[in-house]
Amino acid sequence: MTERALALVDGEHYPPVVRAAIAAAGRDDQVVAALLLGGTEKLRGAPDYGVPLEDAGRDTAAGMLAAARKHAAGRIVDLSDEPVLSERERFRLVSHALAAGLSYHGADFEFRPPPRHPAGVPAIAVIGTGKRIGKTAVCGHLARLLGERHRVVLVAMGRGGPEQPELVDGAEPPTLAHLLERSRAGQHAASDFLEDAALARVTTVGARRCGSGLAGTPFLSNVEEAVVLARERDPELLLLEGSGAAVPPVAADRTLLVTSAARPAADLEIGLGPFRVLVSDVVVMTMCEAPLAESRQVESVRAAVLASRPDATIIATVLRPYPNEPIEGERVALFTTAGAAIHDRLAGFLRDDHGADVSAVVGSLSDRTALAADLDSPGVRAADTYLIEIKAAAIDVVAEAAQERGARVVFCDNRPRSIAGEPDLDAVALDLAAGVVAVGA
Repeated sequence: MTERALALVDGEHYPPVVRAAIAAAGRDDQVVAALLLGGTEKLRGAPDYGVPLEDAGRDTAAGMLAAARKHAAGRIVDLSDEPVLSERERFRLVSHALAAGLSYHGADFEFRPPPRHPAGVPAIAVIGTGKRIGKTAVCGHLARLLGERHRVVLVAMGRGGPEQPELVDGAEPPTLAHLLERSRAGQHAASDFLEDAALARVTTVGARRCGSGLAGTPFLSNVEEAVVLARERDPELLLLEGSGAAVPPVAADRTLLVTSAARPAADLEIGLGPFRVLVSDVVVMTMCEAPLAESRQVESVRAAVLASRPDATIIATVLRPYPNEPIEGERVALFTTAGAAIHDRLAGFLRDDHGADVSAVVGSLSDRTALAADLDSPGVRAADTYLIEIKAAAIDVVAEAAQERGARVVFCDNRPRSIAGEPDLDAVALDLAAGVVAVGA
């Protein structure tokens, strides 16, 4: 069955050639209209393409979506070319089409809207632009905050998630002994859902995924099954946590995007970078402090967001380590995935706010070779307490070493804080959740 399609055309092609291309496209699609993107070189007055013609106007993306709505088209057929349509502009159009639920295809490519299966209950998705940007920290913080007011279940997918969705009751969060037992059984003991359950202390369902398309669709996942399991707990609100740049294949009522000010702003502007912004209601920028990111970097990321979605709520934040247990007066080695540039600040925060004597900050959790060497450093050897993020090799390497040496292990959370002059993250999250739950009631 053919689908109603809108053809994108330009005046750099002779109209008879475009008309022939539209006729050829009609073998697979029902082309119901054409949108003239620009170009006049080969036009002599108003062209006749054999279908109704619309003008894109100054904003080609807005013109495309308006024309698609007017003609009830569910598919975009791209018959244009440079110089009218550059690669960057083409990807911008693709991003807008996908965000609006339209497929988009050309001579040698095709993009389909990512599948979004019904959640069945009110849901907020927390997605990211990549790995190691603080997405799990933000999602865990929201889970803890919203769990104080709503029955929250968090569904987290990860590269090391379980073969079958696994539920962890918030009333019985994972302990160190439990995580070590998992690790020794050959399981990934630092998966995001375990970190969320241990630190946010809400009921969590773990899922797995492999791969991620340009728009974030996992090649393989069991997230749908995980949502079914989560619904059995009768939640008022689901939190759907993405993995890296992968997006949960489940529809959310609202979406929060996490990105880092330390990443290039161009990540949000080129390729399908705009897509993630377009499908998000709130954008949380992490790492908005020197030396990770200067103020000009923060503002460039902000500008990139606003260029795609001028109405987005943007919140610049920093991340701070937060021990799961008191560590005052203890000699501590912190094990983190944070880069060396921020280590002194993390150590200072643990000293000033938590009263710890920090003998070492180790940032090699995700590099097992370097981590093995760091474990033998004098600062680590001098520590009585190992403060660990539940990530990468934290359990199977660091926690095991602590057990052998008789060192105490304390889990370390990373909590986002809005910087001065920014919207309050907690207030925004509470309002977002209240609106979602109210609509679903």
